[in-house]
Amino acid sequence: MLVEPLSEKQIRSSFVNCTKGEAARLRLPLDFDELPWDDLDFLGWVDPGAPLRAHLVVSRAQGPLGISLRIPSVRRTSAVKSSMCQICLTGHASSGVTLLAAPLAGARGREGNTVGIYICADLACPLYLRGKRQPKLRSGRYEESLTLDERLARMSGNLDAFAAKVAAA
Repeated sequence: MLVEPLSEKQIRSSFVNCTKGEAARLRLPLDFDELPWDDLDFLGWVDPGAPLRAHLVVSRAQGPLGISLRIPSVRRTSAVKSSMCQICLTGHASSGVTLLAAPLAGARGREGNTVGIYICADLACPLYLRGKRQPKLRSGRYEESLTLDERLARMSGNLDAFAAKVAAA
């Protein structure tokens, strides 16, 4: 399901796992006015003012749901040559996927509880699935027999499951 174009106010008021003050201080993507809304199933970006913070905004029947994420200050170093995003299942060179931690919504999040997920480091999952961006893989792209609609539905289900974990009070 494509995300409808959102206003700055809609985005800031959608966050469930940060304070209103934190939502007011976050910086929108630098290219916010030129976002390819027709290709976005969710809005995801690394905060240009705080490079260890990232944000996701997901469309839901009740309205947009925003999730604030933390990026580890130390990137993992590993002999692993490739990694896979848990949202879109795009394979990348190991540096193309990062572990993001989301504080849980409500009291559990204020107590320090988080949930993590390995995701495309640039949060551009919809663009990878649509072929608008290409992952950097040493061994070439993984081929799937699923249609684009089936891959988009799978991505949406994976993202909804992650959002539900974060938002559950």
